[in-house]
Amino acid sequence: MKINALTGISATVIAELKKGKARTIELQSAHNIITLIEVLPGDHIFMTEINEDDLAVGDPGIVVSVISVSIGMKRMTEYAPLHYCEEKERMTARVKVQYVDKTTAKCVEGCEWEKPTIVDVIRSSVYHAG
Repeated sequence: MKINALTGISATVIAELKKGKARTIELQSAHNIITLIEVLPGDHIFMTEINEDDLAVGDPGIVVSVISVSIGMKRMTEYAPLHYCEEKERMTARVKVQYVDKTTAKCVEGCEWEKPTIVDVIRSSVYHAG
């Protein structure tokens, strides 16, 4: 089963998702935002704490079901003491997901920065009842 992959996700977030409750995650890494551009509610996503550059066959992760996705600009304000105030915008993606199962990557594609990261995962014969 080939699905999009979000990489570099903290172990704490993955552990929280494994408890079964839906969670909203805010992402700012360009490669993760690019991966989410074509994701729709109902799609499955592979999530791992492995960095995109290090993602390889056999790496563990979890499969989550997407409930909602939004991508937009966020205004950031930075202050330097006694000098100036600079406003910046930063693109962010918010995705609400729910845990489905743990899995392993058996093939990894698109680890270039301008392409979505896609993994072929091992299908589970038993799924988490939630």
